[in-house]
Amino acid sequence: MINLSNSIKNWAEDERPREKMLQKGAAALSDAELLAILISSGTREKSALDLAREILAQAHNHLHELSRLGIMELKKTKGIGEARAITISAALELGRRRQLAEGLQRTTISSSKEAAEIAIPLLQDLNHEAFCVMYLNQGSRLIRHEIISSGGLTGTIADIRIILKNALLQNANQVIVAHNHPSGNLQPSGADKELTRKLRQAAELMDIKLIDHLIISSAGYLSFSDQGLI
Repeated sequence: MINLSNSIKNWAEDERPREKMLQKGAAALSDAELLAILISSGTREKSALDLAREILAQAHNHLHELSRLGIMELKKTKGIGEARAITISAALELGRRRQLAEGLQRTTISSSKEAAEIAIPLLQDLNHEAFCVMYLNQGSRLIRHEIISSGGLTGTIADIRIILKNALLQNANQVIVAHNHPSGNLQPSGADKELTRKLRQAAELMDIKLIDHLIISSAGYLSFSDQGLI
């Protein structure tokens, strides 16, 4: 039997997510209400808002954790099929791309914060470690950025030779590297410090300066340069 009380259509108009957004704007909606709009409709047993709350509970009510959920994980919520899961994933990806686009609009990178604005959208939501390199010219203008390696849950390998070869190909005078810690821990490991030391020394031999090494996690970022580790 269909539980009509679950249907959003039976709610007061100013409590329905779509109508509430039209009347008060997107900022007035909760995370669950915004997600319910993407889900569009509920099931026989649950409203779209109920489904949205279940998905957020799966992500521990944390948007960073929600961004890490893949299509198969979203489909674990009963009532979320492939089409709805794809819609949610597409919306989250658009958010990441918007965040990245804002960072890339900068003409130069002159601080760890500005470098993090590029690295965070690329790395923060990944469930595995990945290593990103930003190539800059003498004027600190970003020439190119790329992910050069991806690893498992606990580590990734960054090949110093590839980083420097690509820097030469891009005619870069400076590089910034970044990698993520899926665990959420921002503290650099001994291996992180050793890689940074080796990369800095190798880059100096080729008249390339290692500006910074960022560690990215759900907690934010850590800059080796800001911490005096480089």
